[in-house]
Amino acid sequence: MEAEQGTIAAVSCNDTYAFTKPVRDEIVLIAGVGVKGDVHAGVHVKHRGRVRNDPTQPNFRQVHLIQHELFAEVGAKGFAVAAGNLGENVTTTGVDLLALPVGTILRFGPPAAATAGTGGVAVAAGTDAARAGTDAREAPEVAATGLAGRDRPSEAGAVGREGPSAAEALKAVLEVAAAAELDRATAASAVAVAAAAARDRGDDPRAAVVLAGLRNPCAQINVFRQGLLKEVIGRGDGGDVVYKAGVMAVVLRGGPIRPGDAIIAELPPLPHAPLERV
Repeated sequence: MEAEQGTIAAVSCNDTYAFTKPVRDEIVLIAGVGVKGDVHAGVHVKHRGRVRNDPTQPNFRQVHLIQHELFAEVGAKGFAVAAGNLGENVTTTGVDLLALPVGTILRFGPPAAATAGTGGVAVAAGTDAARAGTDAREAPEVAATGLAGRDRPSEAGAVGREGPSAAEALKAVLEVAAAAELDRATAASAVAVAAAAARDRGDDPRAAVVLAGLRNPCAQINVFRQGLLKEVIGRGDGGDVVYKAGVMAVVLRGGPIRPGDAIIAELPPLPHAPLERV
């Protein structure tokens, strides 16, 4: 399986609705739900504009990631932007997030040497496994988020000493997707997310997410920095719209992640489909 490596530059979380998110020393991912304590965690859509339009939609925007390289790009045009300023949970460096296909798995944390039986994918071991393999604690962490009712994951995805399988962890959000009326791009994301969960071997304990689509930046960006919106929505050579404000993901495997953690991008099988707005 092809892999690309980068690094986490910063992590951010906010328990209230605000355009920006404060930078933290660590955030904790909860499988099938999102970032512990973050206002956008849940299996149903949480972004306010989308909730107003259709609250029955699945939350394929549980974790927002932005490439740090974007800040340098817009900085050269006079826009001062720092980690967390655009509302992302994870600021990355060294990975071309926008070029990755839908269904890519991103794993976080320093891997040990590749071991037999893992398909060539490096697996965290020893203390790394103890730090990253925290799915067994996810049941109390879900309670700590304050999520209730339909926004809590299924029991199958929240219990088990060694944590749920990827399919179990994503069962609740995929069930929401199956019950909702989806547009074409979101339906394609649901298929890609389900396929990623199915191909995950379950023997890598590192925290991980599945890329579901592109962030669709809104006019709030211009409130933060006037004129910035046009810098994060551009046009490609063929005249197609290019969204630069990061990518959206669902949590495949829970655990803490920190600045400096490695990022391994595992691509889905060919043919690859590009990320679209979700």
